[in-house]
Amino acid sequence: MNDNVIWAKPGFEIDAAIQRFLAGEDIQSDRALFVYDIAASKAHAEGLQRIGILSEAECADLLRELDALAALYAAGGFTLDERFEDGHSAIEQFLTERLGDTGRKIHTGRSRNDQVLVASRLWLKAQLHELASLCAGIAAGALQRARAEALVPMPGYTHLQRAMVSSLGMWWGAWAEAFLDDAERARQTLTWIDANPLGSASGFGVNLPLDRAHSTQALGFARTQQVATYAQLSRGKFELAALEALLSAMGDLRRLAWDLSLFTSSEFGFVRLPPAYQTGSSLMPNKRNPDLVELLRASYAVVSGARNELEQVLSLPSGYHRDLQFTKAPVLRGFGHGLAALALVPELLAKLEWHPEALDAAIEPSMHATDLAIEFARDGLPFREAYVKAADPALWQGRSADDSLQARTSAGSGVNLGLDVLAARLAVFTAG
Repeated sequence: MNDNVIWAKPGFEIDAAIQRFLAGEDIQSDRALFVYDIAASKAHAEGLQRIGILSEAECADLLRELDALAALYAAGGFTLDERFEDGHSAIEQFLTERLGDTGRKIHTGRSRNDQVLVASRLWLKAQLHELASLCAGIAAGALQRARAEALVPMPGYTHLQRAMVSSLGMWWGAWAEAFLDDAERARQTLTWIDANPLGSASGFGVNLPLDRAHSTQALGFARTQQVATYAQLSRGKFELAALEALLSAMGDLRRLAWDLSLFTSSEFGFVRLPPAYQTGSSLMPNKRNPDLVELLRASYAVVSGARNELEQVLSLPSGYHRDLQFTKAPVLRGFGHGLAALALVPELLAKLEWHPEALDAAIEPSMHATDLAIEFARDGLPFREAYVKAADPALWQGRSADDSLQARTSAGSGVNLGLDVLAARLAVFTAG
């Protein structure tokens, strides 16, 4: 690491081993945040020019070099590596090498604290936007299949035991609504964290009239995070909320993957996965394994682990503490894995094939008992008497799954799925 750290001053000894430990994963984490840090530096430079700290020429020089740094980084011409303490110091060093004293002015009125806050906040907004989009795409695909296969009978289960006649429409519709909820939660979380911390410095403000309204507008935030001290208190809190929004979707994905794991087994035989979504055994020539589905199921654990790691770091009093450095890696890891998993789902769902004959064969006469009990109650028999009467296996015969679905008129089931309601919600969400 470069011994010329930005906080160096006479009387401080810099030990290479200690510096390596202090840096930790910062450089690797900052690679994901670097372009956002550059964008925030541009807004800060403009703000400094607006209050007379920078001349117009100095500001123009800084903006030009910051754009050049962003272009170099995108093209692979600038590498963020162990030469730098972190991404923030890399930006300052680059500007100083290019512009001398003008480059040294860029840090006036700001701290690495608000630098990492604003870069992280901008990055989180992008991740939550992607999460909302992916969940809406999954919901749209599930809704399309729910409409196409609305009245295809399938067995419904509770306790992994056959329970009542269900349909592919109900199964698909459930996932459509689940992921639509997840999309809306992601967007609501994005709205909540859409606040600009830049200008809070180390959490106590500075004795300059920083134009925080300008940086809020320039960076596309909905509002300014008002009190400087709360900006520091919110580090990790907002990231935790974002991971919880991601976990909501990953929880639904885990349950969906569990269904597919069961339904693709020989014991069920309800579903066939396309060959690209299966792998073979290294030993057993007869095996085709649903590895992708199983890893999608396990992906919840990766995101949950990231969330728990972050939560443990946040056991702190107010103000900045170096512990907070450890908030970056789990958030980056959780979103990196979670979004990659969700991105595979729409095509998987579009391409899986049902075996209607297997679904139909799994619907046994006992699954009509509940319908029968309700029919007796509808005709005037007290429900507990109807319940006992409907338990007679002799009465279950001669009933069909199709008849059961046609008679199921309660909202959200059978012939009354309400898919148009979901479609309207999705249309509003997409338009928004």
